[in-house]
Amino acid sequence: MPLLKIITLNDYTKLLVWKITETFDELFQSVALKDVSLARVDNMKAESHQKGFLSVRRLLIEAGYSDFDLYYDEFGKPHLNDGKHISISHSHDFSVIVLSDVNIGADLEILKDKTLKLAPRFMDVSHLNNLSKEEELRKATVVWGVKESVFKIKNEIGISFKDHIFEDDFNLSDKKCTVELRINNKVEHFDIVFDFIENYVFVCAFEAK
Repeated sequence: MPLLKIITLNDYTKLLVWKITETFDELFQSVALKDVSLARVDNMKAESHQKGFLSVRRLLIEAGYSDFDLYYDEFGKPHLNDGKHISISHSHDFSVIVLSDVNIGADLEILKDKTLKLAPRFMDVSHLNNLSKEEELRKATVVWGVKESVFKIKNEIGISFKDHIFEDDFNLSDKKCTVELRINNKVEHFDIVFDFIENYVFVCAFEAK
């Protein structure tokens, strides 16, 4: 299946979702890659990573770009040549890109029990009180995605999910929340939107206006 959906997150941000059902060869033959991207694909040991990489390039095509329009800075953060902001994530059978007029960070996570087991290491577990086990898993995965998304925006060494990024408590039905990054005697605020795509969690962070 090619492009699964395009979702408008707000007036200046779009999410594109790809469900990976193609073979490696089908994806590889459908995109044109820069030499550096060809080398990256060749060096990937897992075919799932290769397919994730290639499906992101297919999403770029759907958005009117190509691999030649995308570059990464010295910290590994992706950028587009025209100045549009982009964030990329892929996990197992899905890939997403988010395009925006403002700086954004996006994350896609599959629901897995390990995330809930690790929750005390990265979140305030009181935010899981009075939830069913399924809801606990969903919320813990959202919080992990929230922290990944904020980290992608800031892209700074030394940020701790547990000690520096604090989510306000929220209900899963809200599909949004707010977050504070407290580090180096400075507090920054972020707005979060999230949703569920099959057994995955999608999260996008925006610098609060």
